[in-house]
Amino acid sequence: LRAAENPALKEHIGDDIITSDGTTLLGADNKAGIAEIMTLFEYLKNHPEVRHGTIRVAFTPDEEVGAGTKYFDVKKFNADYAYTVDGETVGEIENETFNAAGATFTVHGINVHPGYAKNKLVNAVRIVSDIVKEMENDAAPETTEKREGYLHPHNIEGGVEKAILKVLIRDFDQAGMITKSARLKAIRDKIAARYPKANVELEIKESYQNMKVKLDEDPKAVEYALEAVKRAGIEPQLQLIRGGTDGARLCFMGLLTPNIFTGGHNFHSKLEWIAVQAMEKTVGTLKHLVQIWVEKSL
Repeated sequence: LRAAENPALKEHIGDDIITSDGTTLLGADNKAGIAEIMTLFEYLKNHPEVRHGTIRVAFTPDEEVGAGTKYFDVKKFNADYAYTVDGETVGEIENETFNAAGATFTVHGINVHPGYAKNKLVNAVRIVSDIVKEMENDAAPETTEKREGYLHPHNIEGGVEKAILKVLIRDFDQAGMITKSARLKAIRDKIAARYPKANVELEIKESYQNMKVKLDEDPKAVEYALEAVKRAGIEPQLQLIRGGTDGARLCFMGLLTPNIFTGGHNFHSKLEWIAVQAMEKTVGTLKHLVQIWVEKSL
């Protein structure tokens, strides 16, 4: 880890840093959140004098591929409000996510023996390459930050006869999602006209919506989390997530679920790291949070 590439390290001088050897992921996303939640339960078990309401916990797989809540039974879970512990920097409470959709271009070409292919072969690989080329001046993950959305071609597979291109669509506003979806449809039409012998299909599916829409309808879950951070002696920061969280889906399933920091950094990278002391601050925040819910409910 280099300090120049990880300015957050300056906030953890003297702390105990956990990282991998640089050849693989650490997995703090989200082993850290699991450890922090279980440490909270250990504390509550050992300190029965601490007042709290009924607390339910769930650990879900496949959050990173948007399927963390696919089989989650909100009714059976039977909670009034929830929190994911899946954020990053100490003090951050996240109440906003991208709107997200996935676009799939499927190109059907015509495969012919290459030695006798003149005026016959239609190469699906070249066609999907042209589709990607059309997006070279559109906003991309590597050229955007903060509230800027993007189009992200992230997977290509197939061959001459059939090739598939997958594109992520992200924007914090629904108007931006509509614009970006229309952009992909225009690209499909342009490429289809360029290659009339090919069949160029485009399918767009919604993944999740910006959870802020729902959280703003009943803001106390976010307000209590910010208060808990403050009581833990940390400056609270309300942030957006340039990504997804199970909370985004849960909010639209009727369970309001903002996101709480774990203290980790560089998630999804071989340079992922987290400080033990940052994790302790998360646990401290959770301790205050469960007590605030009791206080506010009296």
